[in-house]
Amino acid sequence: MKIGVLSDTHRIKKCIDEAIPYLKECDLIIHAGDNFEDSKYLYSMTGIGTMAVKGNCDFENVEEELEIDIVDKKIFLCHGDNYGVKYGIKELESKAKKVGADIVIFGHTHTPLCLEKDNILYINPGSVSLPRGVNYRSFVILNIEDNQVSVEKMKL
Repeated sequence: MKIGVLSDTHRIKKCIDEAIPYLKECDLIIHAGDNFEDSKYLYSMTGIGTMAVKGNCDFENVEEELEIDIVDKKIFLCHGDNYGVKYGIKELESKAKKVGADIVIFGHTHTPLCLEKDNILYINPGSVSLPRGVNYRSFVILNIEDNQVSVEKMKL
């Protein structure tokens, strides 16, 4: 399964539009918040099922966290602000272990991260709109096949 992973798009459609050709090749799109409305836009532009959570800049009455089972992998999805991710992932690590996650997807920092620790893969796709800490805009293509996970970092 091929999953497009974005976060912190902040309603800047011209930037989101640059990622759409790559996302159209995915089986699923996951959006880690800021802005939830962009997940609806992504669906309207691609026709691909989209899952999303609420970020700190969102006001919709939607879930702040999701646990998703995909191809024998458990994904924990959140924006990250409730876990202090701007100061590290220690709180997020604790939550990941508590829920038995194989993969954690989060955003909030606008800075891409791909880190494996204690057999858990932590992914922050960065931002296609407003990157921080790097000089490029980014998202991720996550591939899960035959119990193997690979991450393709996409730069715009």
